[in-house]
Amino acid sequence: MTMPPDAPSSPHPSPPPPLIVLRRVHKQFDNGLQALSDVSLAVEPDEFVALLGPSGCGKSTVLRLAAGLEAASSGEVQAPALLPERASETAFVFQEPTLMPWASAFDNVWLPLRLQGLSRAQAAASVRKVLASVGLAEFEAAYPAALSGGMKMRASIARALVTRPRVLLMDEPFAALDDITRQKLNTDLLQWWHGRAMAALFVTHSVTEAVFLSQRVLVMAARPGRVVAEVLVKQPYPRSAEFRDSSAFVEACRAVAAALVDAHAAQPATAATAGHAGHAAHGPPQSAAQCPPAAGRR
Repeated sequence: MTMPPDAPSSPHPSPPPPLIVLRRVHKQFDNGLQALSDVSLAVEPDEFVALLGPSGCGKSTVLRLAAGLEAASSGEVQAPALLPERASETAFVFQEPTLMPWASAFDNVWLPLRLQGLSRAQAAASVRKVLASVGLAEFEAAYPAALSGGMKMRASIARALVTRPRVLLMDEPFAALDDITRQKLNTDLLQWWHGRAMAALFVTHSVTEAVFLSQRVLVMAARPGRVVAEVLVKQPYPRSAEFRDSSAFVEACRAVAAALVDAHAAQPATAATAGHAGHAAHGPPQSAAQCPPAAGRR
């Protein structure tokens, strides 16, 4: 009996599926607020995507859906956090560091491993490795009160990275920091993320931050929240601080700023929809005129 020949293997294996998928998602809260309408997006493994838009457009709601902290009213959400056996694959970094004030930096970073059942001794090597990677090796015994704002956020990010997540969700983590610290942490974040095969979804109100960090910037309009534009940032990784001086950076910022202006124009401006509790005012959008100058004119 002659056996059929084996099927030839493809020289180009198919890419892995996205880690985060939203398909035609609508979200309405119990108070009647329509937070999201027909939102579709996907984030691939090893991809960094920024969400940008006016206050109240549902950016944080998208993160909470991907983290399994909210349920969609309709549509489909796919993410590891929605599967009990894969829930530990997702890490969430909030705008505030949310460190336990009574615990050292070491013990704060140990927390997620402790919840997984690892003793302090079992977790020590992983905790010290990630503290060293974020520049806090000498501060493992320090308490949050003794750390600067930037150091607290480093500890918060270390806590997120210590479990080696596949999905990293970040909700304006650097918004409260001064610009110099923020830019330094942007550069460091890309170093920590790059090469870890994580899907990163990053919420920000900063055009320059979105462009520096991400491969794609998704611009949202509000009330109801929806994605109205996508801007590709073609600069390869790794990216250094010098990227901010390049013409490519300036052009990408201008494209994102223009899309953001259009997003603001697309949202209703009536008193009845002028905002809701829990969203702070972030001022007008960063216009093209406020983007960085051309290379060499910092």
